[in-house]
Amino acid sequence: MYLKRIIDKYLEEWAKRADHKPILLRGARQVGKSSSVKHLGRLFQNYAEINFEKSPIYKQVFEADLDAGRIVSQLSALIGIDIIPGKTLLFLDEVQECPKAIMALRFFKEDMPKLHVIAAGSLLEFALDDLPTFGVGRIHSMFMRPLSFDEFESACGFDALLKARDSASAEHPLPEPLYKTILEHYRTYMMIGGMPEVVVKWVATHNYSQCQEVQDDIIVSYEDDFPKYKSKVDPDLLRSVLHSAAVQCGKKFVYADVGGYKTHAVKQALDLLYRAGILIPVTHTSANGLPLGSEINANKRKVIFLDCGLLLRTLNMALGDISDITAQILTANATDLVNKGSIAEQVAGTELLAYKTANLRHELYYWAREAKSSLAEVDYIESFGNKVLPVEVKANVQGGMKSLWVFMREKKLHSAVRCSAENFGKITYIDEQDNGEEHQVTIVPLFAISKLYR
Repeated sequence: MYLKRIIDKYLEEWAKRADHKPILLRGARQVGKSSSVKHLGRLFQNYAEINFEKSPIYKQVFEADLDAGRIVSQLSALIGIDIIPGKTLLFLDEVQECPKAIMALRFFKEDMPKLHVIAAGSLLEFALDDLPTFGVGRIHSMFMRPLSFDEFESACGFDALLKARDSASAEHPLPEPLYKTILEHYRTYMMIGGMPEVVVKWVATHNYSQCQEVQDDIIVSYEDDFPKYKSKVDPDLLRSVLHSAAVQCGKKFVYADVGGYKTHAVKQALDLLYRAGILIPVTHTSANGLPLGSEINANKRKVIFLDCGLLLRTLNMALGDISDITAQILTANATDLVNKGSIAEQVAGTELLAYKTANLRHELYYWAREAKSSLAEVDYIESFGNKVLPVEVKANVQGGMKSLWVFMREKKLHSAVRCSAENFGKITYIDEQDNGEEHQVTIVPLFAISKLYR
């Protein structure tokens, strides 16, 4: 089955443009890049796929020179498909196995501008490091992630429920039956996550154990890739850092917690896992204005996984038994859905990334004040409408927001978002310490983060 993806819209818009550039589709292994490109291929008269991992012989075509006309002519002869500008989609898959094919992309733009070309692969960031030139300005990158909650719901056949959710607001919350139903679906998403193969297995079987087997296979395949990252980095170190990141998820990462390794080695391993797309950094920002990235402290970082389902399975590998966490996710009432392992913060982070434009690489930020007399932290700091927007994450329907009020007061902000298991709503706070200023917090359910982007 094909799973409808957010990136489909971006790819289809690109296919219709007369001035398109070759695309480099980037993202971690097994997030669905190849499937989305094949789906796009239905819009073309011809679809030509070259897989450098499956058929290494195609690498030889790029050895002589990077003349686009010659390359296209020889590829067409090899695969027996006419590659015609304007009528054919040429897909270069697992392109990291053929660096010269990446270099050739710029010449497709210069010499055959009407031809639609997409290149995709795993560990592309490492391949790009080793290239003398990359064709800046002549190649367009798109970034792909696992399925978001909205994509998961659509895959499960609940588009009507999403439509009902989207019609709700702080002034008109969801009716209780709909709210409880979609909250249960959100619990399921926390367990299943958004890796396409896992979602397909869930749709077919509704069996958690079978889905966990697929998740385990994906994690093992990621770890099998570790020797490909950099020859000078110990795969065992990468494995230790990955498991430590699972345990520390949602907290400021402590390098010393990765026992037996020096700090600089752990930092290097973390960076490689970031670039592979398996881990996502959440960087501290002072958040005094935009852009948020102009006031970061790279030494203060939290870490989340690319996918909540993979986080839970890695936790199981790191801790040995997380049955209490999974039981609470699946059985706890909405009023006591415990934030074990910062799972809610994990999902909120990936959801905040999922609905941003696919045409840019996006970052996540948080804010913290670590004064001994007054500790305060806001989970995520976003920018919406050219304004700073703090986002506080709560796994349940209760909990104070002292840190949020402190942040809003310090930064002279009057609007914020609370993402929790609650229904839609608003909280208004009159701050007597700030000359009676009114601060408003909009409650956006964890299952409705996509509404922030509408």
